[in-house]
Amino acid sequence: MRRIATLLLAAAWVCAQTTASAPLPQEQERDRVRALVEAGALPAKALAEAEEAVEQARDAENLRATLYGRLPVEELTEETSERMLSAATRQWERHQRKVADAQRLVDAGALSRTSLTPFLIDLDHHRRVYDEAVSRSRLFQELAAIVKAEQELALEEPTPGVPQLAERFDGSGVFSNGQLEYITSAYRREFGKPLPVSARGETALHRSLGFDHRGRLDVALYPDSKEGAWLRRQLEFLRIPYYAFRGFVPGKSTAAHIHIGPPSLRIARTD
Repeated sequence: MRRIATLLLAAAWVCAQTTASAPLPQEQERDRVRALVEAGALPAKALAEAEEAVEQARDAENLRATLYGRLPVEELTEETSERMLSAATRQWERHQRKVADAQRLVDAGALSRTSLTPFLIDLDHHRRVYDEAVSRSRLFQELAAIVKAEQELALEEPTPGVPQLAERFDGSGVFSNGQLEYITSAYRREFGKPLPVSARGETALHRSLGFDHRGRLDVALYPDSKEGAWLRRQLEFLRIPYYAFRGFVPGKSTAAHIHIGPPSLRIARTD
């Protein structure tokens, strides 16, 4: 039975890989057009239009996976974040050119002014997509800065008597699943809402930066707010280690948050 299950999983994986790597219809059409252009049956302009259709399809596919699909920000990597923003930028610029081309035809009297409306609607839609991609990319960069800041703080020793925008509590050095369940349940009972977790356990973001975040939790709370102070008291009572960032630390952190658990470890690289 176990062997059958393993084979089924392997087959599903192969199927998924095949589907993911399957050529887009626009790519197949481009190849057909290229053959006709090379044979002299179509003008070179047709191939340029087919190439642009492929780029549009690839950008749309990229945004479906990274933006429209609501992939959590912490599951992005630097590479996928850059691809997402580049795709949204190209889409918006592409529709800006379409509006400009349509406007020239209107100015020349070849199109009515009302014919601009669908172009402007599309442009507004893709501007909002671009704005969302920019916002998502900035949030990713902020989370990446937080991950790096946590590691730097773990290596520093606090200076006595000097106010700290970032501080750490070593506690027992241990954070267990049972303690996590207790903290999340107690927070909901106390404030009537879930703990605002920004990164739970291992994420693509942490892996891409070379950090092992398993058994750790990042919480989007200002450490000295009512909720943040309550959470810190609970953590200290339970001797759970945490790192508290109160705000901007030059070269270290960009947002207030509380990292629960020991510092994220560097992933060992094997050649």
